Amino acid sequence: MINDNNEIMILDAVERYIRGEMTPDERLYFENLRKTNPAIDQLVVEHTLFLQQMNRFGQWQDFKSTLHDVHTDLAEHGKINSDKLSGKAKVVYLWNKYKRVTAIAASIAGITAITISTLVNSLAPHSKDPKVQELVQVVNVLTQNQKALDEKIDIVGSNNNKKSVIDMPVRFNGTGFLINQKGLMITNAHVVKNSRNIYVQNNRGDQFRAIVLKLDIPRDVAIIKIDDEHFKAFSSLPYSIRKSSTDIAEPIFTLGYPRDEIVYGEGYLSAKTGYNGDTLSCQIAVPANPGNSGGPVFNHNGEVIGILSAKETQTDGAVFAIQSKYIFKAVEDLRKNQLYENVKLSSKSTIGGMNKVDQVKKIQDYVFMVKGD
Repeated sequence: MINDNNEIMILDAVERYIRGEMTPDERLYFENLRKTNPAIDQLVVEHTLFLQQMNRFGQWQDFKSTLHDVHTDLAEHGKINSDKLSGKAKVVYLWNKYKRVTAIAASIAGITAITISTLVNSLAPHSKDPKVQELVQVVNVLTQNQKALDEKIDIVGSNNNKKSVIDMPVRFNGTGFLINQKGLMITNAHVVKNSRNIYVQNNRGDQFRAIVLKLDIPRDVAIIKIDDEHFKAFSSLPYSIRKSSTDIAEPIFTLGYPRDEIVYGEGYLSAKTGYNGDTLSCQIAVPANPGNSGGPVFNHNGEVIGILSAKETQTDGAVFAIQSKYIFKAVEDLRKNQLYENVKLSSKSTIGGMNKVDQVKKIQDYVFMVKGD
């Protein structure tokens, strides 16, 4: 049983770790502790989400305060008559005005409850089979720093199409893809769960900051959102998400970022279940490497049938993808937050009759590299 003093010490350590305030020795020890203690690892993930929500909540509070000041100023100068609102009408007015802030506060309360629960209750360890390798790419920090420096030099020396470079150390690379035109994306939970900050990069090299909205570790699914003023929403998505199962031997293809440019892979569905009969995933025969985690798996109709996640290390061509029906489950859970209650997934693909080359041309702008520190 964890006593009050231990709870405070653990939470303090997690805060210092997330904020980068630990010494190198302390950080090494803490990261080893995360690897051996699932409860601590889960707490870091959930507390990171909590801090992100707190930051956004503070921004909304500032915005609400500004609105109040403007409202007061307009009333004082006779521009509006605030006395007209009374009783039930005033309650409805205030609710409509601040319901977004209320929803954010409710989200924070939920995350806080999860965090406290994690402190008190220890989680059963989930053993990883060494025969299965997650396809997230661990980045060499020195190589990444040199690449970022080269990018900045190129940008300074160019007078056309200048791009902003987000100055952030990167430890993990994966792939993600849009599930709506406004910047909601799907990737694997293992791609982003250990990251304090994330950003995404499209096939033209444009970078955008992003936040985690939903983390489903048991199913290895995460919903992230591009949260950047430079991102321009699309009018629609060219592909759809398939809810039903796919037939064995059906041709499939993948798009992802095992390197700094988007890479196409082609194969077929080889089994309806994953490693050792895992019903969360399916097995596909397709080339896959670190960096492909979180990438979409498409059938010939331009429907997403899975999320590429792992491969078997001792068997050539045995690659696993989380079944696409769990995207619907993650979105269903997200809709419980009032801010996202109207999120809908595309049910119609507009690229079904095209050849593969044209399909990829239509899809590639919606698939992103996902980077985390």
